[in-house]
Formats: sequence, C-alpha cells, structure tokens
Amino acid sequence: MKEVTIYDVKENVVDLLNHQWGLITAGSADGYNTMTVSWGAIGELWGKDTVTAYIRPQRYTKQFLDDNDCFTLSFYPPEYKKALALCGSESGRDIDKAAATGLTPVFDEAAPYFAEAKLVIVCKKRAVGGFSPEQFLDLAIMKEYPANDFHAIYYGEIIKVLVKE
Repeated sequence: MKEVTIYDVKENVVDLLNHQWGLITAGSADGYNTMTVSWGAIGELWGKDTVTAYIRPQRYTKQFLDDNDCFTLSFYPPEYKKALALCGSESGRDIDKAAATGLTPVFDEAAPYFAEAKLVIVCKKRAVGGFSPEQFLDLAIMKEYPANDFHAIYYGEIIKVLVKE
C-alpha cells in the first residue's frame, strides 16, 4: 500500500459508499470486528478532513468503535462484493469474518484493515453523536427505524490514506 492524501483519491467516494460498499473496522490484533458500511460522508469539520460513519446500536462492531480511538474505512475491487455482503449479514459474535471471507487482516498501528483493499482511510475518533426521533424534520425517516434502533454517528479525523499500488 502507498500512503497518499484524501485529495489524491481519484475514485468517487460517494459511489464507493453507496454502490460498492466498504468495511468499517476497529480493534487490534487482540480483538477486532468489521462490518459492511454504505452510509457515511467525507468532508471538512472542525478544521480537519473528517469521515462520518453511522452504526446501529446492536451491531457487534459498535463496541470496538466505542472501545478504540481509531477505525478504518476500506474499499475493495468488485470481486469482493460477496465478502462484503457476508460482513454485513453475519455477526462477528458468531463467526470469524476474515476466515469466512478469505480477507487478510492487517494490523496498522492505529486500526486494522484488510490487505485486499484498494483504498483504506484511517481515522481517529473525534466525537460520537446519535440520532433521536425529535431530530427528524421529515417523519418519513422513521420508517428506517421500526425498532427505534437509532444510529450512533462516529466522527473521525482522517489521519492516513492508503491506496493499492
């Protein structure tokens, strides 16, 4: 992997999240989890290049995001779509996602990612927030939350960007 800046990334990150999906991963070699992510944003906040990621409270990955200072967002070539689908439909409480998908964990000094990624964004948590029903001006959004399991919002400063050489 080669280190670049977020401004060097030639791919449309909105398309990566929305159509190609990615993985959000947190933890360490002692314990980590990953899950598919398709909700997120990249921009500037508080004077820093920032990622936002949205995680429901019941997701196993949430405890790793809460317990660690850093996380990664990673994106993959199309041939990994099946692996990403598994990471979004199975829980790390029940299976070893790396073993089940064949993905190879890499333990960066900040947070883990997988060697097969074409793009890795390493983030340091700066804030955590969340949604609540009274925030929604468009009440149609509530259909996304039939179980009232509102997403936590993680704000991460981009501290490193890696691309496959």
